[in-house]
Amino acid sequence: MTEQRTTTPEKALRLRERVKKKKPEFVRQESWKYMRLKENWRRPHGLDNKVRKKIKGWPPPVDPGYRGPKVARGLHPSGYEEVLVYNSDRLGEIDSKTQAIRISHTVGKRKRIRILTEARRKKITVLNIKQTKEPVEKEKELKEGKKEEAEKEAEKQEKLEKPEGKETEVERPKREEKVTKRKKGSERQ
Repeated sequence: MTEQRTTTPEKALRLRERVKKKKPEFVRQESWKYMRLKENWRRPHGLDNKVRKKIKGWPPPVDPGYRGPKVARGLHPSGYEEVLVYNSDRLGEIDSKTQAIRISHTVGKRKRIRILTEARRKKITVLNIKQTKEPVEKEKELKEGKKEEAEKEAEKQEKLEKPEGKETEVERPKREEKVTKRKKGSERQ
């Protein structure tokens, strides 16, 4: 019996980076020759195809040997497993030691703030936090903004209920009639 090697995710991530540096850019054959062919990889099937036969001087084909370690596959470079989150209910299922969240781009500001505050409380790593400012500050701004709007509405209603005569009415200045001088030839007879 052979012993199985056990590697830690950190070591596997370092190994994945080393493998990635050595990995060539896989391009479609003769995409450099014809503008109509994109560089996206396509597997060659021709009988005499040089890339398929792995002939020296031609670009290398995609092979399983370029793959990264199995432990590191699907992991974020930070070492966490990515979980896409749409609302704050999903945060209860997440293990903060092995998983990190990425907030969906379709989530609005208000829900994003709720998710960020709850994630901070549960000490969950958020991968795309750069898109928003500090969530606590935003929540305070929203609450203050609502309070200010409520106060303004109350003041407007008070003014409408208690008219105090001329002070509330705005007097408009009267228009002065312009006196225009007419030219000698433009007078009507």
